[in-house]
Amino acid sequence: MSTVYDCSQPESRDMGLKAAVAAVQTGQLVVLPTDTVYGLGCDAFNGAAVDRLLQAKGRGRDMPVPVLVGSWSTIDGLVMRVPVEARKLIEAFWPGGLSIVLDAALSTAMDLGDTRGTVMVRMPLHPVAIELLKETGPMAVSSANISGQPPATTAQQAQDQLAEAVSVYLDGGPSGEPVASTIVDLTTSAPRILREGAITRERVSEVLGVDVPVV
Repeated sequence: MSTVYDCSQPESRDMGLKAAVAAVQTGQLVVLPTDTVYGLGCDAFNGAAVDRLLQAKGRGRDMPVPVLVGSWSTIDGLVMRVPVEARKLIEAFWPGGLSIVLDAALSTAMDLGDTRGTVMVRMPLHPVAIELLKETGPMAVSSANISGQPPATTAQQAQDQLAEAVSVYLDGGPSGEPVASTIVDLTTSAPRILREGAITRERVSEVLGVDVPVV
């Protein structure tokens, strides 16, 4: 049975975070607020949990799940290397609406779908999400909605779509503007933007010192 926790109330927030950590550690799904839209998350290193996440969304493995982290340094253990360009973007935009695609470390046990050896990583700008991620470690997180349906901007909207597939709902109030993160791909010879969202192409280009195209 699903449980909803009101994170605007300190006692409920503490209980909710403890319940969410326990759920993630046992391979269950949780809904959490982020700075963009609500996310549906699980342990990034639990392949069965990631499969449950994809099934809950009605989404195939051809659309792999991004990873959210709770600190700048967490990325070091997830990828082959962190290039200078990634460091510049992290310092400029994390936590915030920028996702970075890098080559995944061979030693990680993550099975996020058909990633072709890459991983997309972001640090969200939301206190509840950060607190949860610091306790759980990296989480596989996708938007909290059925594929093809509007993304949830409230915990209730997420619950209306995902219902009992989720064990814990952390209600952080309405999300910010429902704008997706900008995705920068650093796995090719030159940086490129796969999706322009919360961070503009001009800002990314300014930080990297080169004209970064949207592809």
